[in-house]
Amino acid sequence: MDWSHYRFLSLWALPAPPAAVYDALQQAEDYPRWWPQVREVTRIDDTSGVITIRSLLPYAMTFTAREVLRDRSAGVLEIAMSGDIDGWARWTVTARGGGSLARYEQVVDVNKPLLRRLAVPGRPVFRANHWLMMRSGRRGLTGYLAGGRQAV
Repeated sequence: MDWSHYRFLSLWALPAPPAAVYDALQQAEDYPRWWPQVREVTRIDDTSGVITIRSLLPYAMTFTAREVLRDRSAGVLEIAMSGDIDGWARWTVTARGGGSLARYEQVVDVNKPLLRRLAVPGRPVFRANHWLMMRSGRRGLTGYLAGGRQAV
């Protein structure tokens, strides 16, 4: 087993229509307005940018994100990532009740040297760190959508 390989799945029930959720998620440069752990997004061109994230633990991760798929009718946004993490991430937004379900899938290999050295003992802590980041993101997006695009 490669201890630096991760698969994540997060499901966000959101009280907003799928089109509004999709619109917010496709604007990665706005993520820092509602997702505190997304520290910086610097657009390179129309389909790529550099993203820096930092959750509870005292390390940041920086990677280049490149759009792979943008399908509004299917509610899918997918990126390829390279840098401190290599892999892919995908949002799939569908209707659920009176709101939406945003499904986030991510498969990555961690390249940051310190995290690779701590891969075995740190794995449960790194997974918990990711979970906290995702929980905060769901809360932030819920507030952002409810506030009519106001910063949270």
